[in-house]
Amino acid sequence: MTTRTVRSAAAVRIGLVAALAAAVAVGSYDYFSAAGSGTSASGGGTSISGPAVPTDGANPTGVAPFTTADVGSCLTWDIAADGTVSNFQQADCSAEHRFEISARENLATYPSSEFGTNATMPDLTRQAQLREELCHTPTMRYLGGRFDPVGRYSIAPILPSAEAWAAGDRTMLCGVQATDAEGTSTLTVGAAAEQDQAVVAEPGACVFVDESRSLRTVDCAADHQLETTLVVDLAPVFPEGTPSIEDQDNHLRDVCFQAAIGYLGEEENLYQSTLQPYWGTLQEVSWVGGSRSVNCSLVFADAAGGFATLNGTARDGRGGFTINGQPPAEPPPRNPLREPGA
Repeated sequence: MTTRTVRSAAAVRIGLVAALAAAVAVGSYDYFSAAGSGTSASGGGTSISGPAVPTDGANPTGVAPFTTADVGSCLTWDIAADGTVSNFQQADCSAEHRFEISARENLATYPSSEFGTNATMPDLTRQAQLREELCHTPTMRYLGGRFDPVGRYSIAPILPSAEAWAAGDRTMLCGVQATDAEGTSTLTVGAAAEQDQAVVAEPGACVFVDESRSLRTVDCAADHQLETTLVVDLAPVFPEGTPSIEDQDNHLRDVCFQAAIGYLGEEENLYQSTLQPYWGTLQEVSWVGGSRSVNCSLVFADAAGGFATLNGTARDGRGGFTINGQPPAEPPPRNPLREPGA
């Protein structure tokens, strides 16, 4: 059998912990090296976003009024390639939708004349303030406290259309939505409180960390730092209580090592790639908030202590991808594999 040893992941995490806030904490497993045990670090973030329909501060002109939508209802709409929103409508929460209503607020009752009869609609800055003032607490109550602040859902408000506002409608809907890296709402299925709130990428997806340390899925032919090999559901592994980072690491070391082998076809392909298996872990706040899944990925720890830039997919072998613009270096010779029991 090949000797597999674990080394500290601290070096490869420098400068990347904040970027990987969606995973909250991360670990690395490198069986090519002969160092000690892995470590974990946590990231920060927020999942409170801007307006759910980011037009001119209102819903699209000409859409049906949504004031009949109540708490627990879901809404959806179409988004064209140019960002134009249309077909705004209520939807069954068990079907695809973009927004789940957690509270209804009548701004006409706001303790000032700010939203009076002749008031103009609040701009995006004011909407963000209203989200904090009026949406956060009732949304947390609606979700029963099951909300991961760095998870897939964010809290957002929706205001009436410009025409409805001018006619006196001051309804503001608070709710939750899932968004992509650009902040555009994405389609989800099922009630938010019942979903795994973890942010994960599908196997085969490549993930790029941009200058703002945001994560986004890209084509593997583009620059990236991580290539996803597996989504791991930790719920059946830790059915009682919140698992410690150490317990998660102990479980994920072998899982992600085997995932890397399976993803690349055989153990020799993993060795020749010079890439290292890598995984996410969940902090207590995320676990309590409803996140249960993490990713296994492939990375390359560069000399600067961060992740190297990859291009191409490791599935295509040593000639199919580059590391910082160069083909993978020749790995050192290995001892012959021993037969089991030798």
